[in-house]
Amino acid sequence: MDDETLFPIGVLAARTGLTVKAIRFYADKGIVPATCHSPAGHRLYDTHALARLELVRTLRDLDIDLATVRRILSRETSLSEVAAAHADALDVRIRTLRLRRAVLRAVAQRESNPQEMDLMHKLVNLSEAERHRLVHDFVDDTFGTADAAPAVVELLRSSMPDLPADPTTGQVAAWMELVELVQDEDFRAAVRRMAEYQAKERAAGDDTGLHHELTEAVREAVGRALATGIEPDSDSAVPVVDLLTARYAETFGRADDSELRSWILERLVVADDSRVTRYWQLVSTINGWAPLPDLGPVFAWFGRALRASLRHR
Repeated sequence: MDDETLFPIGVLAARTGLTVKAIRFYADKGIVPATCHSPAGHRLYDTHALARLELVRTLRDLDIDLATVRRILSRETSLSEVAAAHADALDVRIRTLRLRRAVLRAVAQRESNPQEMDLMHKLVNLSEAERHRLVHDFVDDTFGTADAAPAVVELLRSSMPDLPADPTTGQVAAWMELVELVQDEDFRAAVRRMAEYQAKERAAGDDTGLHHELTEAVREAVGRALATGIEPDSDSAVPVVDLLTARYAETFGRADDSELRSWILERLVVADDSRVTRYWQLVSTINGWAPLPDLGPVFAWFGRALRASLRHR
């Protein structure tokens, strides 16, 4: 073999960035043995060994264990398979680190105590399935015992909170608050009463669908009334109420009379819980959706206006 193609271990160390000790270790383990030895017994390496050592250094820098490095060099497994597996593992580590960063930022912003930080860390590190289970348990407990509106149940189950891979501080804080909310027994009892009311309505043959178009109609009409300063018990509120009750009558196939207005008011009272709005605001924050408007003032105005209209009938 031409001496010009051989490198002593010191030169090899300079070329690869590995220490002499590391190169000897890899040789002793049979991972990259010396190509040959000089007459004085010194290890010599050819260009092929140089390339193998450079590959070993790269693989070790990527935290690939020695056993796997050995299999790659002996071609017992392909580099592409190992690279794909380790890329997947790195994805998990990166997500974990991002979550930890978000937790630490949230802790700093909220001035959390150690107990809250520990709970926050545990909650954000749950798997996606485990996070979904928390919400499914909430839906099962509140709607599972009543023949409630299927559309509402489906909306709750399909609108799962999903923390992104790199959550913001606000998303971590929202996730914490959401978990506290769905585990609050008083809130669960309130939602359970809503489900029971919907079940009673369904049993009576009344439509308990979502009717987003009605919600939008109320939001627009009452929003204009609020913007112009119309009081709900004033004469100026009468046309607004008449417009909306006519829409309800058309949607539900009922007469626009006092009975309908009492029924609408009853529905508003049952659904009047700011925590429901907060639930959807938190889900929207976690999922990165557009912020949801707070319709509490809108429906509060509509409820007062309905009561006033019933008093005058």
